[in-house]
Amino acid sequence: MSMIQEFKEFALKGNVMDLAVGVIIGGAFSTIVNSVVKDLIMPVVGLATGGLDFSNMYIRLGHIPANYKGNPESYKDLQTAGVAVIGYGSFITVLINFIILAFIIFMMVKFINNLRKPAEAAPAEPPPTPEDVLLLREIRDTLKNQQR
Repeated sequence: MSMIQEFKEFALKGNVMDLAVGVIIGGAFSTIVNSVVKDLIMPVVGLATGGLDFSNMYIRLGHIPANYKGNPESYKDLQTAGVAVIGYGSFITVLINFIILAFIIFMMVKFINNLRKPAEAAPAEPPPTPEDVLLLREIRDTLKNQQR
């Protein structure tokens, strides 16, 4: 079997195609969640915490270069200048993104699993009693009647 033919069989298997569709939809869904967190949730959190801007929360580790012309209070400017900074505010935002995305995926999987459950079937009628069992019952009843 040639390598091209093997690859074709592999690529056209159902699981591979399902995975490809899942990755594409997941990427688009991740963009939506990022926007929800950045544009809707984080401003509310910032307002609730007294105007705290998580995107600008950092710890500066390195020294600011002498020729630095940006804002020394701006995380992005310091990063652009190559100053070593730990952006824990950005990490908090990404962590919130993850938690929301994980919860939404959990809810989707739970919903799909509920759809896949077979409907509760009505109790089926018991199967008819086999003839040999009926015959044995008849013999038993006849023997009981003869003993009386």
